[in-house]
Amino acid sequence: MATQPIPRVNLLAGGPATEWPPALQAELSQAPCVGIDRGTLHLLDLGITPVAAIGDFDSITATELATVQTQVDVVHQSSPIKDQTDTELALQFAGEQFPAAQLYLYGFSGGRLDQLLTNLLMGYRPFLQGVVERLTLQDAQNWVRFFRPGTHQVTCQVGMKYLDFVALEPTTLTLPDEKYQLDRFAVTRPTSFSSNEFMGQTAHFNFDRGLLMVIQSHD
Repeated sequence: MATQPIPRVNLLAGGPATEWPPALQAELSQAPCVGIDRGTLHLLDLGITPVAAIGDFDSITATELATVQTQVDVVHQSSPIKDQTDTELALQFAGEQFPAAQLYLYGFSGGRLDQLLTNLLMGYRPFLQGVVERLTLQDAQNWVRFFRPGTHQVTCQVGMKYLDFVALEPTTLTLPDEKYQLDRFAVTRPTSFSSNEFMGQTAHFNFDRGLLMVIQSHD
């Protein structure tokens, strides 16, 4: 019998639980999970055994690492001196192991600003280009996705009021049906078109170059 493709994989990084979306445990229990460094311990504490644990594990103790190695079948421990972050390694792993799955990343925010920026900008890393369009980042206040050039539609996520379009490369952006509209606007420098809003349950946009980050958020 052919193996059915897995539609979704959850990845949990080590960010604080205060930054998790509501009812995250229920979401995590519905699909295979990958633990990222300390995120593996969070999963085990929730009674969820991840299919893999990825990271250098420099944020946990030797005793905690032994627990991970005992309870998780697949553990990829990397050197702390490396060119890729633990989260990037985990996304690369999940992308290769689950080539048809949508990837949902949690625990990516809270704490250090440099780590948050790295997690938001990793969509531009060449080795993640194969997964970036099927990646969603979600925390307690934000929902983030990446899009390639073309015409796209996004649906308003429950509770999200604001809509932000982030262009880090030159492009021409059209926002035809949002609260604040643009018509073939020439973006010449890195720009965040923040605090826009949906006018209905969906919003459309078009751009011609680069990679666009779209963020839904609420206060």
